[in-house]
Amino acid sequence: MATVTRENIGLLNDKITVKVSQEDYLPNFDKAVKQFSKSANIPGFRKGMVPAGMIRKMHGPAIFGDEVLKTVEKELMGYVQNEKLDIFGQPISLEKTAKNLDFNDPQEYAFEFEIGLKPTFAVTPLENDKTTLTKYNVTVTEEMVNDEIQRLQLKGGKTSEPETITSEDNVITVTFEEADAKGNIVEGGIKKETALLVKYFTPAVQSELQGKKIGDNIVLQLATSFDEQRLNWVMRDLGLDATNKEAANKYFNLAITKVTLIEKRELNEEFFKEVYPADEITTEEAFRAKLKEEIGKYWNQESRNHLHNDLFEVLVHETPIDLPKDFLKRWLQIGGEKPKTAEEAEKEFPSFDHQLRWTLISDKLVRENNLEVPFEELRESAKQKVLGYYGAAASDGAEWLDSYLDRLLQDEKFVDQTYREMITAKLFDWAETKVKVKEEEIKAEDFVNLPHKHHHHEH
Repeated sequence: MATVTRENIGLLNDKITVKVSQEDYLPNFDKAVKQFSKSANIPGFRKGMVPAGMIRKMHGPAIFGDEVLKTVEKELMGYVQNEKLDIFGQPISLEKTAKNLDFNDPQEYAFEFEIGLKPTFAVTPLENDKTTLTKYNVTVTEEMVNDEIQRLQLKGGKTSEPETITSEDNVITVTFEEADAKGNIVEGGIKKETALLVKYFTPAVQSELQGKKIGDNIVLQLATSFDEQRLNWVMRDLGLDATNKEAANKYFNLAITKVTLIEKRELNEEFFKEVYPADEITTEEAFRAKLKEEIGKYWNQESRNHLHNDLFEVLVHETPIDLPKDFLKRWLQIGGEKPKTAEEAEKEFPSFDHQLRWTLISDKLVRENNLEVPFEELRESAKQKVLGYYGAAASDGAEWLDSYLDRLLQDEKFVDQTYREMITAKLFDWAETKVKVKEEEIKAEDFVNLPHKHHHHEH
């Protein structure tokens, strides 16, 4: 009769020993041999007529080992289920090599496994309004509206490629290459090709660029070549930290590889209709008002994302959770598709630990607060994704939309991803009501320079 015993070997870390005797696995071994003899193809024997003795001789060790291990696994998982053990992943075998199992000498075998137990904990940052976070309201300026209008005008405008730079409206394709103040290239330094409007540079640099042509170069220092907002954009594009003042003092050689002039679109009803086909916009004033509204929506969403990222970090770092770290590192080594070394597991553990804590917290909050995504809501979300992707071509009354959605919702990967996005949004919306939120007005350039934190993870 099989027996299963358990003993504690560390924090949330137990050893389970499974002992199985002949009576537990031999009947299954005999049955497996008979079944194999019915399907085996062995020269000299008709299919289904291979003697069991021949099967034992040829395949006995493999079948025997398989049946012993199946019996052990059945007893182990039955114990875990019956004891209602909430464990991480799967039990880890404490043996590095399989036992010497001999079907000619069946014995009682003992197998040892290690398990990591999930902890009980309270999400303390959400208790008693003890957490205060800031929601930043980005001020939408006329300059932001003007920049967006210009971007849209240039997006659909006619292009030409003059030989030289003659206007602040020229778009120049340039290669930034890190250099010293004299333009000598820094070996192993930053190198990046990008396109910029001449007007993005400071007046002094714009003046220097006038008359330049393809193949010409200038040397510039980032901090003195752009205003604060443009500087932030350019530094991020170059892979630099926009808040690092020292990095902003870097010099670059700017090689001009292309000069383009785009004829701006006129601000008329035809243009307004192209940008907003579903709206009846006939005046520049109404067009500007619509743009300002859309820009406001964008920054409001960015602000909510920032708030939720802050909330995520507070939950992960300020919720006290004990974890069986040694077990989890061992599990990280063998639990994936490809085994890892102890050094690889050690290196990956901080990120794994971060994600694991979030998974435990989010699962607990979703479960205990009965958060759910009804199928109707999921279908509606999928519908909005389709409408957003196809635009006017997928109007609500399009005949193919319902059948397309039905096919889309049979894709398990799409449904799982959509569900995770929606349940995560519901979780953060709920958690937001459990903390104190103060609002603060802020400029866009200051908002993008706020301390960077990890993006919150999907549930």
